[in-house]
Amino acid sequence: MNKKYQLTCKEFGLRLAKIRESRSVSARQMSLDIGQNKNYINSIESGKNYPSMVHFFDICEYLHITPQAFFDTGNEQTFSVTTEDFLHAISHLSPQKYHHLYLLACDLCEEDSE
Repeated sequence: MNKKYQLTCKEFGLRLAKIRESRSVSARQMSLDIGQNKNYINSIESGKNYPSMVHFFDICEYLHITPQAFFDTGNEQTFSVTTEDFLHAISHLSPQKYHHLYLLACDLCEEDSE
């Protein structure tokens, strides 16, 4: 297995905490939202437990992340805004701000192609 996808129990917990915090959700709330007891996510993040495969998929779905991206610690996109969240946010922009965002995106695309 590729080393960038290998995590110890402690690293797994730290990874989960980092992703969860980037989504601005508490461990308690996430535990309850995925149908577990209030301390479930804390027990994983502290390195005391691993989730079952089914619960791991529930966690990934809840965090809007693929299992591969969860383990790919070199993937900075893991912590980016989801496309769904981005589209929802820009749907509330004024036409002028929408145009500014479009110009910014065009400028960023030009920088990436250089």
